[in-house]
Amino acid sequence: MKYVVVTGGVVSGLGKGVTASSIGLVLKSCGFRVTAIKIDPYLNTDAGTMSPIEHGEVYVLDDGGEVDLDLGNYERFMDIKLTRDNNITTGKVYQHVIEKERKGDYLGKTVQVVPHVTDAIQDWIERAARILVDGQAGPPDVCVIELGGTIGDIESMPFIEALGQFSYRVGAGNFCLIHVSLVPVLNVVGEQKTKPTQHSVQGLIGLGLTPDILGCRSAKPLEENVKAKLSQFCHVPMENIVTLYDCPNIWHVPLLLKEQKAHEAIIRVLNLKGIAKEPALEDWSSMVKLSDELHVPVRIAVVGKYTELLDSYLSVHKALLHASVARRKKLVVDWIAASDLEDGTKKENPDAFKAAWKLLKGADGVLVPGGFGNRGVQGKILAAKYARENRLPFLGICLGMQIAVIEFARSVLGLQDANSTEIDPNTKNPCVILMPEGSKTHMGGTMRLGSRRTYFQAKDSKAAKLYGNKSFIDERHRHRYEVNPAMVPRLERSGLSFSGKDETGQRMEIVELSSHPFYVGAQFHPEYTSRPGKPSPMFLGLIAAASGELEVLLQQVSGCQETVPRPLTNGKLEKVYWKETAKKPVSIMYSLCDGVYS
Repeated sequence: MKYVVVTGGVVSGLGKGVTASSIGLVLKSCGFRVTAIKIDPYLNTDAGTMSPIEHGEVYVLDDGGEVDLDLGNYERFMDIKLTRDNNITTGKVYQHVIEKERKGDYLGKTVQVVPHVTDAIQDWIERAARILVDGQAGPPDVCVIELGGTIGDIESMPFIEALGQFSYRVGAGNFCLIHVSLVPVLNVVGEQKTKPTQHSVQGLIGLGLTPDILGCRSAKPLEENVKAKLSQFCHVPMENIVTLYDCPNIWHVPLLLKEQKAHEAIIRVLNLKGIAKEPALEDWSSMVKLSDELHVPVRIAVVGKYTELLDSYLSVHKALLHASVARRKKLVVDWIAASDLEDGTKKENPDAFKAAWKLLKGADGVLVPGGFGNRGVQGKILAAKYARENRLPFLGICLGMQIAVIEFARSVLGLQDANSTEIDPNTKNPCVILMPEGSKTHMGGTMRLGSRRTYFQAKDSKAAKLYGNKSFIDERHRHRYEVNPAMVPRLERSGLSFSGKDETGQRMEIVELSSHPFYVGAQFHPEYTSRPGKPSPMFLGLIAAASGELEVLLQQVSGCQETVPRPLTNGKLEKVYWKETAKKPVSIMYSLCDGVYS
């Protein structure tokens, strides 16, 4: 097993997660099987109870693990399925050590950070690195490990010590350390300054770790004299210094690494010469090129509670991007704070109220994502009502689906007090109720989490068609409340269709309004399984509907599938379709500028 460790210095938010994901993708394109581990030094056991506004979204894995959003980047870039053990936190490690101490496993010894905590960290890394994540037999070849935070953080010290010991434990040629640091440009001086990186590397060396490769974050590519200075003072060869300069989007980062031969530096350190292939990133490069050239916009209004920090909806944004690129549209997202649509804001801040409604009315489609608590719920209901009444394409996820049901019950059934018991415990018409196994006293790990199966109730529903007319699908969940099955018959008699249910038939998974061009809600979170080049069907449906292309999409997915498009030298795109019964692919050409099929 080969290990690539990514650390960060100077400031947080440099993009260590994107760097680690991109390294994994490049190594995978060299023919290696790759896995990933994220180390989060916080004391929380997992990310489940953390505020999205403070920490970004909580990403959910197949096994129900609530983890850091960087694991979402790993899964999307490397197209793998990680587990909860691929996310190590201080809380998990200390809980593990204390449980062993309580059972007497340490045989009466004084339990200390060194060696007991550091040994537990190293054992965890070795165990997690061998978990199967790509569906193939046998352990992966390379494990990419990201250490959260920055060098010098007091909470990171046990992990730094553990990684220092681990480098000796696995031996030379099996451990590569990449340090990501900032090379700023001061406006007054106008030159790239190396001192922050120098001090960061000195601190890292003082803690027992020496970087093999430097990933320098900067606005522009590093000048040669700056590279030479960093090489001299940080004791890193110039060919092992990579510039991670600002790009139009993060999809460019793997290409940056390849262009600067970062994979060759890693291969040299890990003694993989003669085994590694040349990086095969043609499909990825084509996707990036296509993304950069798109110019026909599709405008989606995302009405949410946590719009102060866009990382709160990172997977939603990425899923929209995957779908828009697949449909050859330039994504424009209008982030609307749900509370700004409410009457209270109209009185307190009329400008914000007016701006929010202008964005909603100017959108091609509306998405209401998941969330918890009652703040902004009324605004989400108003957004769903506007989309339903004005036949605007709508997708509701988790709470967004529940909102659609509540709004329908109020407006169509005339049940003005219809609500969720999460919002109003005393409502006489509870459309959404606490699950039987839910908990009101303990927040962490008490929800319906992870991959669960949904069975389609009718093959002619839009959702079933989007998923290729399958009998069932597996999608990831994260919720504590669900649609009240007692109200379902009445809702369905009035036109609302629950086209997807669980194996018992009592849990509503997908809701649709058949009389609407596209009005769909999902109890699960389809954004978690969306991948570049493999967009989520739900998001693909929303983008297609918002672009006026839903019927074309439904015909395509029901009868054929498609590959990643490859740009040709004449500026056109080649797109290959094949039917299940066809023996040879049929090539179809079309131009980006006019969209005409030949």
